[in-house]
Amino acid sequence: MSPSASRRPNILWISTHDINPDLGCYAGVWPGAEYASTPNLDALAARGVRFDNAFAAAPICAPSRSAIITGCYPTAIGTMHMRSKAVPPPDVRLLPEILRTAGYYCTNNWFTDFQMDLPEVVFDECSPTAHWRNRPDAETPFFAIFHGMATHESQLYLADDAFAAATAHVPDSARHDPATAPLPPYYPDEPEFRTAWARYADLITAMDVWAGGILAELAEDGLLEETIVVFWSDHGKGMPRAKRWPNESGLREPLIISWPGHLPEGAGATGLVHTMDLAPTMLRLAGIDIPDAMHGVPALTAEGAIVDEPNTYAYGGRDRQGEAEDRSRTVRDARFRYIRNEYPDKPAMLHTDYADRFPTWSAYRRLASDEAQQRARGERPSAMDPVQRAVVAQSKPAEELYDIIADPHETTNLAADRAYSAELDRLRAALASWRDAYGDLGLLPEDQLEQRWRPDGRRRRTATPGVTLQDGVLTLSSDTAGAILGWTTVPARSAEADHRSEPPLAAFGSAPADGRLWHPYTAPIAVDGPVWARAWRLGYETSEELLVDPASTEERTDAA
Repeated sequence: MSPSASRRPNILWISTHDINPDLGCYAGVWPGAEYASTPNLDALAARGVRFDNAFAAAPICAPSRSAIITGCYPTAIGTMHMRSKAVPPPDVRLLPEILRTAGYYCTNNWFTDFQMDLPEVVFDECSPTAHWRNRPDAETPFFAIFHGMATHESQLYLADDAFAAATAHVPDSARHDPATAPLPPYYPDEPEFRTAWARYADLITAMDVWAGGILAELAEDGLLEETIVVFWSDHGKGMPRAKRWPNESGLREPLIISWPGHLPEGAGATGLVHTMDLAPTMLRLAGIDIPDAMHGVPALTAEGAIVDEPNTYAYGGRDRQGEAEDRSRTVRDARFRYIRNEYPDKPAMLHTDYADRFPTWSAYRRLASDEAQQRARGERPSAMDPVQRAVVAQSKPAEELYDIIADPHETTNLAADRAYSAELDRLRAALASWRDAYGDLGLLPEDQLEQRWRPDGRRRRTATPGVTLQDGVLTLSSDTAGAILGWTTVPARSAEADHRSEPPLAAFGSAPADGRLWHPYTAPIAVDGPVWARAWRLGYETSEELLVDPASTEERTDAA
């Protein structure tokens, strides 16, 4: 029976930061995956679909997450620069807003970081205590997101005591030995890299324990067969030549989807998918229409079958990352990855104040300095090999082409090899066609883009909702294209804290906590008491708040 003809499935997303498919269930698919100890996620894969070729849209947090929550390419909607406040086109919608409008109870625990401020009406609850168990009744389907920070790059480099505390639930038997760490060839065999790799695996195990706890709660509630469970990461591991790089190590992701009784179990899907495809895939499984504006495509059919080839190509890009300005575009087919570096005179490992404090980054800088000193003594540089040296070279190739099947670590650039000219031409053309089809706002100077979004540095404001109250039925409308309308019966609490006043959360775009539950407006509503209405447009200031009181002939607007 289709979801439209019965109760819609629950949806549970478990996400983590900064990992490649370094889970035990990816052994034989991703090099070195067998090093990890991940029994809970391995079990999830055994009762679901493991996607073997899943790719992020960008190799860094917020641009990638913006693609996942919207189903759109960051370069097409303007969310490609790390740490910005984009103003997407008016037809862009957020997945939880669509699901909430369709009757889902939507929660987010707790991280957001989608490159835009989130309207309060998007989630029923967005907080450290958000949980499906808080929904009003057991019959209401839920969309619950849990974002784990255990594997974030910052955790790799904690002081020993802090790292021990962060991994306290990892048993000694599951600890990873630095001596056996499967370092890829682009990492020098130095203590900093072996320690970081072993810690990376320990953190993945700690994350697996956390994910197992969430899955245990789902089982305790008897919801396994009623719930689509998705596990994903935002981009590659938090080490050089991975996170922030448009390579396999920056973009290749673990992705597992399980729904017992509805999806294949223990299956490996080999077709190319974007994590951006998650939004339309969830809508398809839930029996909800997919907006035309979404760029992603479903990776599963409405009946739960695996789509053999969802995408002919997977695309990605690297743009400004903090203060590091750069631009690269990449396209991947079933075998080859092509990268176009549009500023080849810039080093790939640009200085970034945040990342350059990490030991692995410092180790690369130190080795580059050591080689400079060798040259000063008339010696041949020997601290790194050519593959490692390329990571810290002061320039990069204008074009790169790698045979991922034969060379999974992308060590041999085939762009100048005439034997691969046909592949090079084909992927060049695919990249150009993608840009023509969807646009690429990264080509615009960022100041020009900002001026388009916020003339003279000022945010536009969403228009105050239009209101009609007739015979106790309230109708809302908006003159702002792309506006989301919402209403509540709870008065404002002026002293309530606003989470956006805290600098880290302001950057992440978390919605303010004004103590009120805002309902999405989908159709005229019967009212018998005061109602407050607002309108939101992604990237705009919230509208003025409108009070509608059936007992009075007056309507009042209050500053939001």
